[in-house]
Amino acid sequence: MPSYEPVTALMRGLEVLRAVNRLPAAGVKDIHRLTGINQPTIVRMLETLMHAGFVIRHPQQPVYLPTGKTLELSSGYVLHREIGILATPVMTRLRGLVGWPSDVAIFDGDAMVVAHTSRGEGRFIFDRRTGFRAPVFATSLGRAYLAFCGEADRERAFSLAARSPEPWNTLAHRPAEAAAAFAAIRATGYAVMDEAYSDREYGGQASAVAVPVLVGGLAAASLNLMYLRETIERAAVVDRLLPLLREAASELGAAVEGLGRSA
Repeated sequence: MPSYEPVTALMRGLEVLRAVNRLPAAGVKDIHRLTGINQPTIVRMLETLMHAGFVIRHPQQPVYLPTGKTLELSSGYVLHREIGILATPVMTRLRGLVGWPSDVAIFDGDAMVVAHTSRGEGRFIFDRRTGFRAPVFATSLGRAYLAFCGEADRERAFSLAARSPEPWNTLAHRPAEAAAAFAAIRATGYAVMDEAYSDREYGGQASAVAVPVLVGGLAAASLNLMYLRETIERAAVVDRLLPLLREAASELGAAVEGLGRSA
C-alpha cells in the first residue's frame, strides 16, 4: 500500500510520454484523444518532457517525437526477454509440427508485447518483430490473456481501452457483453482475432487463434498460431492444430513457473 497519494502531475506527464511513444507522430489533439488530458496541460507536459530530453518537436510540423533517451526507461525491463528465451525452442518445435508461425506475448496495459515470434522461420512469413505491441482487445493474444488473467490486469486493460476510439475497443464500454465474450473464451479454451483488425492489418487474408500460458491457474502470457484463410479454415485449425498449440503453451507455462521459483 503506497504511503502517499500519487502525484497527479507526474502521472499525467507519464501518460503524455507514453502517448508520444505510441503514436507515429503525436500532435496535441492526437495525445488528447488518446489520454483524455486537456490540451493546455498536454502542452505544459510536452514542454517539460522536451526540457528533460525525452521528447523533441518536429522542426517543420506541429508534432512531437520521442528521443533515444526514452530507451533508458526500459533498460531494466527484462521479463519479456526471459520469456522469449524460454519460448524459442518450444515455438520452433511447434512451427515444425504445424507449419504455421506463432507469437508469444506478455501483458502491458493496452497491448500485448511480443516476447518472441517464429514468423521468420519456415515457408509462411508474416511481418512482425519482437517488441511489437499487439492491441489487447483486437488480437487473439490479448483476448486469450484477458479471459484468463487476474482481475487487476483486466480492469487496467478496460480502463485504457475505454479511452481509445478503435472499433475493437467497444467491448470496454459494454461490461456485460465483454463478460459473456470472455466466458465463451474460457469455455472453449481459445480466442480468435477480431475481424476488423484482420481486415486492417492483413487485408482479411490472415487470422489467428491463441491460448493462455497459465501459471498457477492464471495467464502469465499468451501464445498464438497465425494462418492464411485461403490455405486452411478456422475449423480445421481448431480441430487439428489447437491441441498442439495447447501442448506448447502448457510446456511454456511450466518453464515460466520454474523461472519464477528460481527468481
